[in-house]
Amino acid sequence: MSALDEQPGGSHYKGKAIQPIQYIHANGLGFCEGNIVKYVTRWREKNGLEDLRKARHYIDLLIELEGLEKA
Repeated sequence: MSALDEQPGGSHYKGKAIQPIQYIHANGLGFCEGNIVKYVTRWREKNGLEDLRKARHYIDLLIELEGLEKA
C-alpha cells in the first residue's frame, strides 16, 4: 500500500487527478509554494474561504521573503 493511498484528516484530495504532494515534489517547489498549491487545490472540498486566505498568506510571505516588493 502506498502512502498516497492514505489521507489522514479527510478525503479532499482523493478525487484529484494528481495529489498536490505529487505535483509539489515533482516540481521541486519550496515550502511557501507547496502550501499555496495545497490550499488552492483543496479549498472547495475542505475549508472554503479559510483555505483561500491561507493561500494568500503564503503568497504574501513569499513576496516578502523573496524581497519582491523592493523598489
